[in-house]
Amino acid sequence: MDHTNSEAARAEDIKLLANEAFKAHKYSQAIDLYGQAIELNSQNAVYWANRAFAHTKLEEYGSAIQDATKAIEIDPKYSKAVYSSLTFGYYRRGAAYLAMGKFKEALKDFQQVKKISPNDPDATKKLKECEKAVMKLKFEEAIAVQEAEKRSITIDYHTIGWGLAVISWVVDWCTVLVKGILEVEPQYSGARIEGEVVTLDFVKKMMEDFKNQKFLHKRINDSVLLLLCIFLVSALIRVLNQSYLLRYAYQIVLQTREMLRELPSLVDVNITDGNHFTVCGDVHGQFYDLLNIFELNGLPSDENPYLFNGDFVDRGSFSLEVILTLFAFKCMSPSAIYLARGNHESKNMNKIYGFEGEVRSKLSDAFVELFAEVFCCLPLAHVLNGKVFVVHGGLFSVDGVKLSDIRAIDRFCEPPEEGLMCELLWSDPQPTPGRGPSKRGVGLSFGGDVTKRFLLENNLDLVVRSHEVKDEGYEIEHDGKLITVFSAPNYCDQMGNKGAFIRFEAPDLKPNIVTFSAVPHPDVKPMAYANNFLRMFS
Repeated sequence: MDHTNSEAARAEDIKLLANEAFKAHKYSQAIDLYGQAIELNSQNAVYWANRAFAHTKLEEYGSAIQDATKAIEIDPKYSKAVYSSLTFGYYRRGAAYLAMGKFKEALKDFQQVKKISPNDPDATKKLKECEKAVMKLKFEEAIAVQEAEKRSITIDYHTIGWGLAVISWVVDWCTVLVKGILEVEPQYSGARIEGEVVTLDFVKKMMEDFKNQKFLHKRINDSVLLLLCIFLVSALIRVLNQSYLLRYAYQIVLQTREMLRELPSLVDVNITDGNHFTVCGDVHGQFYDLLNIFELNGLPSDENPYLFNGDFVDRGSFSLEVILTLFAFKCMSPSAIYLARGNHESKNMNKIYGFEGEVRSKLSDAFVELFAEVFCCLPLAHVLNGKVFVVHGGLFSVDGVKLSDIRAIDRFCEPPEEGLMCELLWSDPQPTPGRGPSKRGVGLSFGGDVTKRFLLENNLDLVVRSHEVKDEGYEIEHDGKLITVFSAPNYCDQMGNKGAFIRFEAPDLKPNIVTFSAVPHPDVKPMAYANNFLRMFS
């Protein structure tokens, strides 16, 4: 009995250390410490629920669900009088399901939260918000168009300044008024595209405007919109709304779409001897840190090419500035910048983590669908000089996958929940051999033996991937055969991590890793445009 009491006391001491690590945003350390407490006293539901919360901070939602489920098994009615402590099994699991976009599963857990704490106003509020999310999801499913029936979005951006023939039936004076409004006004001082070509001067000016929180060619102003509302019938207003969108944004996104459509799912990149190539990881809407990368390493050009390895958007609140900048460089020179799809280049993630809301706020609803279509055109992986395999997430649940199998993937769709495409976008390395369940709840975890077999079977030397925040901005694993690179420093303004990028120089392609710290940005918090329900748990 004394031994048992001693272990329980030690477990409580370790839990306190874990709590302090959590408060310091040292979530990996907190997970390790909660694990030590669990080893000493595995029947304490608090330890499991606390560790679940730490897993959610690292976006390890699969592990969070497992730990929260264990807390529920130990004590199905586990609750706390102080609700803000957030150590509540159903609550934790519901929040993890929510973060994965599994609203229906989340709803079941929050119904249990309400059942256990019927008089708790916070539980009531969160249940109502979850019910709204599920109702919205059901509505969207009911009106959704089948993928096979969808048509590509077609817009002639040339007419978004002067092409108003579609409203020729409007009286002449009103047509003249509208035409003048929708042109790129002479007094407009922002970045301009002259004709069809996106130039370096335009991209530099656009980045400077974004840096100063200005935007491209604007919509009509409110006073003129009011005037139009007085003189034009509502049907005409609906026609004009499409024309109010930003012409240059359309031009950049549509031109990028056409280029990406022509690329294979696996892109081969040739780096000639004596030249270099830079690989960046997740940026996640941290535009000012993207500018810092260019300050440190130079702007993209044919002589200074980059690969951005997915997760350009979401979480950070300058995602639109990031994606338009990357797309503009792609339009300027296709060989200056390569883009790979990440797990956040998807409708489901964008709906939850902010990009959809940001696009609706800064541009329009029409752009939401357009970006979703363009994201489906992004390649899934790249190979540098036949030796370095670069992918956002990781490797596969089966051996024997060849590069030809990846080239053959039909990527023009939303990411599936299983299969090669899913695993490329979602999987993570693990320190132990073999394969295991994904800590995220999607994809899998794979060991060094899996990495080495894949490299050997495909005559490759190295895997470079992103997808995970790392304290130093990178991590070398699997006996040097795998490098994780993450380029969003102080992720979400709270992780305290560095960012990194990798420079490869031909012919040896030895990785030269450069780390950097976060830079200041305007006072717009991460997740500012995210799903309201998700922000309640952030």
